[in-house]
Amino acid sequence: MKRVLLIDFGSTYTKVTAVDMEKERLLGTAASYTTVETDVNEGLAKALALLSEKIGEVDFDARYACSSAAGGLKMISCGLVPELTAEAAKTASLGAGAKVMKVYSYQLTEEDAAEIETLRPDIFLLTGGTDGGNKDTIIENAQMLAGLSAEFPIVIAGNRNAAGSCRRILEDAGKQVIVCENVMPKFGELNIEPAQNAIREIFLERIIKAKGLSEASQLISGIMMPTPAAVLSAMELLAKGTETESGLGDLIAVDVGGATTDVYSMSLGEPSGVNTVMKGLPEPYAKRTVEGDIGMRYSAAGIAEAAGMTAVSRISGLPEGRAEELLSLITEKTDTLPETEELEALDFALASLAVKVGITRHAGRVEKVYTPVGETWLQEGKDLTQVKKAIITGGSLIHAKQIEKIARGVLYDYADPSSLKPKQAEILLDKAYILSAMGLLSQHAPDTALKIMKKELLSYGIEE
Repeated sequence: MKRVLLIDFGSTYTKVTAVDMEKERLLGTAASYTTVETDVNEGLAKALALLSEKIGEVDFDARYACSSAAGGLKMISCGLVPELTAEAAKTASLGAGAKVMKVYSYQLTEEDAAEIETLRPDIFLLTGGTDGGNKDTIIENAQMLAGLSAEFPIVIAGNRNAAGSCRRILEDAGKQVIVCENVMPKFGELNIEPAQNAIREIFLERIIKAKGLSEASQLISGIMMPTPAAVLSAMELLAKGTETESGLGDLIAVDVGGATTDVYSMSLGEPSGVNTVMKGLPEPYAKRTVEGDIGMRYSAAGIAEAAGMTAVSRISGLPEGRAEELLSLITEKTDTLPETEELEALDFALASLAVKVGITRHAGRVEKVYTPVGETWLQEGKDLTQVKKAIITGGSLIHAKQIEKIARGVLYDYADPSSLKPKQAEILLDKAYILSAMGLLSQHAPDTALKIMKKELLSYGIEE
């Protein structure tokens, strides 16, 4: 391969990235509005035309693509105990690149069933019980799902002693079923990769067609994958490196979008403090969380609700009443660009707070408890205090000013000592917006993808 085209069919924009494989560098990038309502190939053609204006006509040896168009991969998961199998199911879904619409625990009710009918997910992940443990709940939930009229594939990843019964119940009802290993085979033990592989398999077989991407897929050399899964692959490659090219070590990334804020961490996150013990499930090394209520346009009001209008006003320098007026404007007209000083100031505040809220929710926390042997700290979630690299990305941030100030939200807040955010980190900006493209490329040429990321990520120095 000499030249490769990497395509990201996004919910709003279709982005294309051209790579020279021999010289291991970017040839150029371009983006155009995603025309998923009509034919995604229209948006792709416009993006390619813009790319040609930049780099000239190019014959590509291969084309690879990912997609979050038409809402991305929408999933519902169900487990037994909220803090255990239900949480494991959610972790598996997010790590597969899905948008998790709902997570249910215990037995599904008739009200739950009616809600599932309305939500109509792309995939349902059915879990519950450790191997050899509780069988009744997952079987009863399978019976409830069998009675639904909505059509969606169901991945069974629960108690293996109940998996066969669940399969028969669902297949007898005409449902598409994939059975894989339990997401929690033993108490407190995560096993999410088999479920994630099953989810990706369904994505390739069914979701591409359902999202109107089947015609576009004929133009593509390799498999498609959900965009968040591509970003997660890029992050893991950048952190770990390859056999011949070193990675950057533990890192985090915050991707601020118009509707959601995705946060990624590549770190075991084990306790670094003395007398600290873990509480809850073990954390996966490669972790993704999605804040569905905070985004720069569709969910801008969620940022204000999470952080408070006082904070928006203080950071933007706008009177609180004026900030509220502008906030209403951009949520009603989501294509509003920051073309005035006031809107630019508001966007700066929203981006700063989205980064801060997103990473605060993603990072772990500690609490002090007293035991018969003295003072102890309980840690829930990842300890990211020692992480030294933080990547900021997202369409809204590529052209933003004062990136280094926006990025300070990723750092440890001494006013909130229970939060385990990084204490000191080098800030890197994905200026060319290439993480999803490099995640795609990493499936075929990891060394090249890693070298390009190391060249293209723009450093803003060490923040502390």
